[in-house]
Amino acid sequence: MTQTNQRLVAALDLGSTRMLAAIGEVTGDPRNPGVRVLGVGSERSTAVRRGVVRDIVEATRGIERALKDAQLMAGVEVGTLYCGIAGEHVGGRLSHGVVSITGNEIRTADVARVNEVAANVAFSRDHELLHAVPQDYLVDQQAGITDPIGMSGSRLEAQVYLVTVLSSAVANLQRCIERAGFRVGEFVLEPLAGSLAVLTPDERELGCALVELGGGSTNVAVFQHGKICHTASLMFAGGHVTSDIVHGLQVPQQDAERLKEASGAAYEPLVSDAETIDLPSGPGQPPRPGSRRVLAHIMHMRLQEILELVGDELGRSGLRPRLGAGVVLSGGGALTPGIVELARDVLALPVRVAMPGPGLSGLTDRVASPRMTVPVGLLLYGAKQALQTGGFGAVARRSPAVDKVIGPVKKWLQDFF
Repeated sequence: MTQTNQRLVAALDLGSTRMLAAIGEVTGDPRNPGVRVLGVGSERSTAVRRGVVRDIVEATRGIERALKDAQLMAGVEVGTLYCGIAGEHVGGRLSHGVVSITGNEIRTADVARVNEVAANVAFSRDHELLHAVPQDYLVDQQAGITDPIGMSGSRLEAQVYLVTVLSSAVANLQRCIERAGFRVGEFVLEPLAGSLAVLTPDERELGCALVELGGGSTNVAVFQHGKICHTASLMFAGGHVTSDIVHGLQVPQQDAERLKEASGAAYEPLVSDAETIDLPSGPGQPPRPGSRRVLAHIMHMRLQEILELVGDELGRSGLRPRLGAGVVLSGGGALTPGIVELARDVLALPVRVAMPGPGLSGLTDRVASPRMTVPVGLLLYGAKQALQTGGFGAVARRSPAVDKVIGPVKKWLQDFF
C-alpha cells in the first residue's frame, strides 16, 4: 500500500453494534460536491454505546480493524477522519442574538458578530458547542431573511440553532481514534451528515424528519427551510428488539440477532400463519420449528413502540404539522421488511427508506444501504469542506505524537446547506 496524492476524505461511524469506515476521493465543485467511493470497512463492536465509549481498548481495536479493511480495499492510507457523533448526551436549543449596525449597510463582520452573540450562551460545565446553525435573520425586525449582507438597517438579529455535546464523550472518542493511529479532522452530528447523503434539497426545504433506527439509540432530526432545526436521541432502539426476541423465543443473543436479520418483519400482517423458521435447540439437538408470525409479532410490537416515541418527539417539537416531505428512515433498522408500512400506520405521514446515491461514484454498491447513510454523509460533508477551503486532510497516516489534532470541533455551519 503506497501513499497517494489523490484528494482523499475518510469517514468513521462509531455505532453501538457496528463500526463503519469509508474512504473516498473528492470530486465535483463546492456547489455540487461528490465522492468516488474507494473502500469501506465494517467491524462488529459493542465498545461504544449511544455515543459514549464503554471500553477504550476494544473501541481502539474496532477502529483499527474497520479502517484497515477500508484502506486495503481502497489501496491507500489515510490519517485524518471525519467522525460522526450522536447519542443522548447531544442537545439542541434555539438562541437569539441582536446587534446594532453603525455603517450604511450590513457587512460580513456584522453577521459574524450577531452569530457570536447568539452563540454566547451559558452551557453546563461538562458540555461544549458542536455546531451553530443560523436559522433566520431579522433586519429592523423584518423576518425571513436568509442573507442580510449588503442590506440597509440599524438593527440585526439572528436565530441560531445550537448543538452541544458532552465534553468527556468527545474527548474519549478522540482518544480512541488517536490510539488507533489516526487524527480527528472534525466531529459531525450524525443526522446532519446523514442528511447530505439521503435528503433532497426539496425535502430539506419543505420539512422532513430523518429517523435513524440504530442498534443503541434512535436518532431524530428535523429539517426545515434547508436547515436542521431540531434533534433528539431516544434510548429505545434495535437492541431492545433483539432482547425481546431472546426472551420471547428463548434463544441466545447471537441467534436472536441472526433471526431478526434473516427472517424478521416489522409489520405482522405481511407474514402468514403458515410460515415457519428454524429455532436453535440445545447442544447436539436438531433445530426446532417455530412460527415466523410469532417473530414478526414480537418485532412489530417493539418497533411500534419505538415509532410511537418518535411521533411523541415530533409532537413535542411543534414541527410535526410542517413535515411536508414526511419521514425518511435510515440505519440498520430501516432494512427490516415492513418497516415502511408500520411507520406509515404509526406516524400517519409519508415514509420512505433512505438510500445513499446522489453525488457518488466508484464502489457505489458497497454503500447502497440505509446502514451506510452516516459514513456516506460524512464523506460528502468532508468533500464539501475540502472544496470550500481547498484543503484535503485525509493524507498519509502519521503518528498523533507528531501531528496534533487541530480544531476537531466545527462550530459554524453558515450557508453550508
